[in-house]
Amino acid sequence: MSESYTPLATNFRSMPVIRPLSKVLVSGANGFIATWVIRNLLEHGYSVRGTVRSSRKGEHLKKYFARYGDKLEIVIVEDITKEGAFDEAVKGVDAIAHTASPLSDRYNHSDDVIGPAIRGTIGILQSAKFSESIKRVVFTSSGATIVRDSDTPVVLTEEDWNVQCLDEFEKLGEGASDRTKYRASKTLAEQAAWKFMQAHKHEIGWDLSVLNPTVVFGPVIHEVTDPSSLSLTPGRFYNYVADREKSEEAGNEFLGRTGSSEWVDVRDVADAHRLSLETEEAGNGRFIINAGSFNWQDFIDVANSLDPPPKLSKPLPKGNPGAGSRIAHLFTLDNAKSKRVLGLKYRSMEETTRDIFTDYEARGW
Repeated sequence: MSESYTPLATNFRSMPVIRPLSKVLVSGANGFIATWVIRNLLEHGYSVRGTVRSSRKGEHLKKYFARYGDKLEIVIVEDITKEGAFDEAVKGVDAIAHTASPLSDRYNHSDDVIGPAIRGTIGILQSAKFSESIKRVVFTSSGATIVRDSDTPVVLTEEDWNVQCLDEFEKLGEGASDRTKYRASKTLAEQAAWKFMQAHKHEIGWDLSVLNPTVVFGPVIHEVTDPSSLSLTPGRFYNYVADREKSEEAGNEFLGRTGSSEWVDVRDVADAHRLSLETEEAGNGRFIINAGSFNWQDFIDVANSLDPPPKLSKPLPKGNPGAGSRIAHLFTLDNAKSKRVLGLKYRSMEETTRDIFTDYEARGW
C-alpha cells in the first residue's frame, strides 16, 4: 500500500465548464458542508437536486431554501453503498457534487468505515458512467488523504498521499486506531475514484475534480437544535472554544500545549465546489482547500479578543493565552494551487470566529 500513487499522471479528457442555470446533484444534502454548497449554488443561479437518506431529513432543507421554489429538488437515496443507489438521482443533471459519506458510529471492523466509503464513492461514479448530460463530478475528499505525522516541519501538496495511514492499517488491521481507519477510508476512497477514472476514461463523457479540505469550521445552516446536536467538527469547536467547562475538561490537547492542525471555513469549501464546476482547468485535478494552521488556543484567543465580546449563555474558556503561537506546526498543506487555478480566497480566523459566535448568539446559545 505504501507505493507512490499519482492519478494526475493519466491522460483524462477535460470537459466544458458548468454555468449558472445548470442542474447540479448534491449528495448528502443535509450535511454541514453540503447545505452550504447548495446555498452557494442557488445564490449563483444554479438548480440543485439534493439527496437525503429519508424524507424527514429533507424537511429542513425545503423550509430553509423555500424562497428558491422548484430550483431545489430533494430526492431519497436511503443507502449510498447499495449498487445502483444513484441511478435515478443522476438522470438529467449537468454535474455532481459528491459530498455524502456513509455514516458509522462503529470502528470495530474495517468494513464499518473503509468498505462503505469506497462503495459509496464508486457507486455514484458507476451511476454516472453512461450519462449523456453530466460534464463534471466534484468529489469531496479530505486533507486526511494528504496529511501525515512528521517529527520535522514538512510542506505537503496535491502530489502527496497519506501512505502512512495505509501502511499502519496494513500492519495493524483491526488493531489500528480509529483515526488511522478514518484516514485510510478517505485515502482508499479517493484512490478508488481515480482508479475508476483511469479504467473508464474512454467510456465516460465527464471529468473529475477532487477537493481536499482540511478541518472545516464555520456557521451552521443545516438542521441543529442545540449544541449537543452539532455534527463532529462544529461540535468540537463549540465545546473547545465557546464552553469553558467542556474546554477545561478536554485538557492539554485543546489548551495550546500540544498539537496543531489545519483548518478552513465551510463557506470557502462551498465556494471551492462551485469554482471547481466553473473552472475548466479544475478538471482531473486535486485541490487542497486550506486557510492555514491552527491550535485550539488560537481560536480561544481570537474569541476572547472579539469586540464587542460575544453574548453567550456560558463563559468563554481562557486556556493559556498566547500559547498557540509557541506550538510548532509540523505540517502545512499548501493552498497555492486552489488560489491560482480556482481563484479561491480564504476567510481569516477572525472572520470565521466572529461569524460562528454571531450564529451562536442568534440561536441563544
